[in-house]
Amino acid sequence: MTALPKGMRLLMTSDAAGGVWTYALDLAEGLAGQGIEVVLAVLGPAPAPALAARAAAVPGLRLRITDLPLDWLAASPGEVLDAASAIAELARTEGVDLIHLNSPAHAAGATFPVPVVAVSHSCVATWWDAVRGGELPEDFAWRTDLVRRGMLGASALVMPSRAFAEATARRYGLPRPPVTVYNGRRAAPAVEPAPDAPPLFALTAGRLWDEGKNLGTLDRAAARLDLPVLAAGDLSGPNGARVEAHHLRPLGQLGGAELAGLLACRPIYVSLALYEPFGLAVTEAAQAGCPLVLSDIPGLRELWEGTALFVPARDEEAAAEAIERLSVNPAERARLGAAARDRASRYTVEAMVQGMLGVYRGVLAQGIAA
Repeated sequence: MTALPKGMRLLMTSDAAGGVWTYALDLAEGLAGQGIEVVLAVLGPAPAPALAARAAAVPGLRLRITDLPLDWLAASPGEVLDAASAIAELARTEGVDLIHLNSPAHAAGATFPVPVVAVSHSCVATWWDAVRGGELPEDFAWRTDLVRRGMLGASALVMPSRAFAEATARRYGLPRPPVTVYNGRRAAPAVEPAPDAPPLFALTAGRLWDEGKNLGTLDRAAARLDLPVLAAGDLSGPNGARVEAHHLRPLGQLGGAELAGLLACRPIYVSLALYEPFGLAVTEAAQAGCPLVLSDIPGLRELWEGTALFVPARDEEAAAEAIERLSVNPAERARLGAAARDRASRYTVEAMVQGMLGVYRGVLAQGIAA
């Protein structure tokens, strides 16, 4: 097995707007335990104080706020290509051994001094295929072209599930399948259940504004239920997207402790996502022992088959029936919650770190810079 350089330094990119931030910090913390120093370059809006404090607690992590645009918020191809060049220059300045890009588009059009590992957590083309369908709009087409160029230019390409890897390979016509390394999440410490929570409720959480999360269907399902349905997360996104909630109860963006308190109540956790390359929020709910009601899409089937109730993603009647079925059957809730928790034990930070270390070793052994 190829050894990693002693005192290895890694430049990793991230945004602070969602699950990629959580992924980056969990991975950086795990890599620190392997003696790897991570320079985390933040693109897009700077992290809120609470998020920055979480980053400061990671051993050896050095935070770099770049003010560079995220590829999916950039106004033109030139902005993405300029950001890629700036990342390459930062890698030279920091003297890193390897670059880990959490957006493959930033591997397009730049000359990097060291090998590049690109990890795709989502992309506009596969999102469009799952959520809208049909021909890509012009604004998505040029972004898709940059993502493809970046995927082909990277020394290694990694996806968080086989289903997403297969969808990506089909959409982009990749000559070889991407590597799959499941995301991992460290289970939250045991906390007391939220004292003001309803006795029994359904819950969803995440980037609610994202059309791919399909909040509208869950909102319509909530109209069929006597059970309260709570939704944690922002209804408005950084790209101007917004969703309305008429029947479920929006909670806004919650801190980690607040969300953990709700999950400790073991509500019926629901995700009716149309598009979900992995789903850290579902993993956190499963770690807490929540019974799961999930949309029947390939990625969620791959991860949670045999441990959840699956319903057609756009069928609010089926979703309401599944939630109602669990609400009146505490034994079934307990069974599914235990099954979800057991399955979640596969998706650990330790397993993710070992998977990524294998990718890093392979790339460094090749000695090929993108």
